[in-house]
Amino acid sequence: MTRLPQTAEPTSRRRLPRAERTRQLLDVAWTLIRAEGTDALTLGRLAEAAGVSKPVVYDHFVTRNGLLAALYQDYDVRQTAVFETAVASASPALEDKASVIAESYVACVLNQGSEIPGIVAALSGSPELAAVKRQYQHAFIAKCATILDPYAGPEGVPAARLWAMLGAADALSDAAAAGDLSPQAARDELARTVRLVVER
Repeated sequence: MTRLPQTAEPTSRRRLPRAERTRQLLDVAWTLIRAEGTDALTLGRLAEAAGVSKPVVYDHFVTRNGLLAALYQDYDVRQTAVFETAVASASPALEDKASVIAESYVACVLNQGSEIPGIVAALSGSPELAAVKRQYQHAFIAKCATILDPYAGPEGVPAARLWAMLGAADALSDAAAAGDLSPQAARDELARTVRLVVER
């Protein structure tokens, strides 16, 4: 077993506010996954690596699936922040907004490394993953509607088109990650798809 650096004693042994303890446990969990793989991540192993008792970890995540879902959500929160910053810095032209949406989405998939696929595989078929994915999908659709509606006339972009765009984003990004498409080809095609969603 890979020996992990222990969390600093003052942090792990003193009583932290709940949000800070959750953040500490998630950070240690990410370190564990990178060092030992998703299969090695259990609530007991996390408690040991974080220098806390098992009840502390169970109180925060309840089950292993709860921990994995929290990690998936944590990754999504960080990627959403990157996405929002990129969109905000883009010029107001539709072509630029579409390009930023495409670049950010493809980059998110390509940058996830082995950790997120491992988490998704471990959660496959679980209600926890379904709930987190659904939450992510609705949030992404809402953000894209806010970005794109001003270019689509008074009625905005129909919801069905936004869902079709999300499907295309997933398929193109997965193809780029698998090596079936170049990242640039995936970004270019997705940007065209975003523009068509608005201009149809």
